[in-house]
Amino acid sequence: MLQPGPSKRHLWREEIRATVTLASPLILTNISQSLIQATDVLLLGWVGPRTLAASMLGVNLYIAFLIFGLGLVTAASPMIARELGARRHSVRDVRRTVRAAMWSAVAIVLPVWMILWHGEAIFVAMGEDPALAADAGRFLHALQWAMLPALLYLVLRSFVAALEKPAWSLVVGLSGVAFNAIVNYGLIFGHFGLPRLGLTGAGIGSSCANLFMFLAMVLVVTWHRRFRRYRVFGRFWRADWERFRAVWRLGLPIAVTVALEITIFNAAVFVMGLIGADAIAAHAVALQLAALTFMVPLGLSQAVTVRVGLAHGRGDVAGVGRAGWTAFTLSVSFMSLMALAMLLFPYRLVTIFLDPANPANAAVIPLAVSYLFVAALFQIFDGAQAVGAGMLRGLHDTKIPMLYAAFGYWVIGLLTALFLAFGLGWKGVGIWTGLATGLAIVAVLMLARWLRRDRLGLI
Repeated sequence: MLQPGPSKRHLWREEIRATVTLASPLILTNISQSLIQATDVLLLGWVGPRTLAASMLGVNLYIAFLIFGLGLVTAASPMIARELGARRHSVRDVRRTVRAAMWSAVAIVLPVWMILWHGEAIFVAMGEDPALAADAGRFLHALQWAMLPALLYLVLRSFVAALEKPAWSLVVGLSGVAFNAIVNYGLIFGHFGLPRLGLTGAGIGSSCANLFMFLAMVLVVTWHRRFRRYRVFGRFWRADWERFRAVWRLGLPIAVTVALEITIFNAAVFVMGLIGADAIAAHAVALQLAALTFMVPLGLSQAVTVRVGLAHGRGDVAGVGRAGWTAFTLSVSFMSLMALAMLLFPYRLVTIFLDPANPANAAVIPLAVSYLFVAALFQIFDGAQAVGAGMLRGLHDTKIPMLYAAFGYWVIGLLTALFLAFGLGWKGVGIWTGLATGLAIVAVLMLARWLRRDRLGLI
């Protein structure tokens, strides 16, 4: 007699459990990484608005390239997930993917280092204040070396996440937050017997923190019983151009997609620079708060890529749908709560980063509060587009979403921002409204493609 299969309700409960179990450490790891930058913003904010503004110029140029590299090596996650979905005990193919992703990280970093070394000239060419550009350039000279260990750490994090064991990356991430806070505090202000280096100290501290996290992950994947059987560093220098090309085929559209999203925010920083240093400082605080909330949908996006990829690899069409809709619902629900918090407590949130007793912040705080009101409005769209992209990546669908991002962010979003900021005189609020509009367009397009996945032959 045939035994009845699990009920649909049971399957949905199991999917929720699996998604939350996988996403929770990823979310916390993302938050820990965001806290590294938040710590830097906090410490440099204590130095003064001008120092904070210079650091934001440098960080945003650095982040633009880092995000591109991150998107590229992110291809390892759906590739490993589909391999494990098709063959649960695959070892060699997983190792090949990890190795090719690490090669890709090295390949992208070498030319980027040469570009970032000339950061001051880039800022001056963009029309930024020469003194501000000089400070930002010196900061980049110390910060740029963080990129390679950061990308290599992300490859190893994708590896442990695809094996649905992301807790170790959380442990390493939290350790990195503590390491960064201590070293940066010492190097920025000259404590613990360290030299007082200000902006340069912040860059050195962040580089050291990323190197620390990469080396810690190396120890984890080398010594831990669950990971060492893959021998991810075995024959590391052996050429594997076929898998290297496969990473680039899948990863390059992901890289362009995430770069388009992040760089539109970076472009907003440069446009804010045309408005004034106070506008940049206020934008930095509002953006940092929005970035912290974004870590939850980002973690869910990373988790849904794995969950959809596993179901896709084993040919489970119903499982693909459950995985996608579970993460989507969780993301939109959370971001709705965050939007409410930003609308109810904007001043309290802003003054975590800016001292209201400091006269230099008198003009910055009201600007940051006004930006945060607009940021609250696009929280839901931000969560929807992030998870929507992750759902499609699990199906190895990356090229069309890349075009959606280009249209939504850089055509609709940027043009709207410039028109509202300078055409209608809304200034910084206009820029933030344009960003919100771009996010909304991309979210709708991603969701529409997911709804048509059967007809498009994606599964």
